[in-house]
Amino acid sequence: NTVEFSGALHATIVKQVLLKNPSNYTLAYNVILVGRDAHDFSLPKGNTVTIPAGRQGFVNVEFTIRFLHPAEAVLLLISNKVDGIDGATMVFSLKAEVKSIEPLGIIRCRSPCYEL
Repeated sequence: NTVEFSGALHATIVKQVLLKNPSNYTLAYNVILVGRDAHDFSLPKGNTVTIPAGRQGFVNVEFTIRFLHPAEAVLLLISNKVDGIDGATMVFSLKAEVKSIEPLGIIRCRSPCYEL
C-alpha cells in the first residue's frame, strides 16, 4: 500500500494509516521509518501502537515538504508479542511531492541594473 503526501512547498501534511485487529488478542507494533528521505517524515504520536482485540488503531505520519524533489520512505510496523501472540509485519510506501509553490514573503528592493 502507498500513502501519498502532496501539497505546497513548506506545508506540513499529516496522514493516518488505519490498522484493524480482527483477532481476539491485543496486538502491539513498533513503528519505524526507513529509506532515503525517512528523516523528513515523523511519527508525532510516538513509535509504538497498541490495538485492542476486535478494534482498530491509527498511526499518524507527518511530512513537511522542504524540497522540490519527490520524497520517498517506507513505514514498517513490526509486531511486539502481547499475550504470546505475534501480529503480521506490515509495510507501507510513503511518497511525497510538491503540488504548488507559494511564496513565504515578498522582498522589494531597488538596485541599479548596470554600473560602469
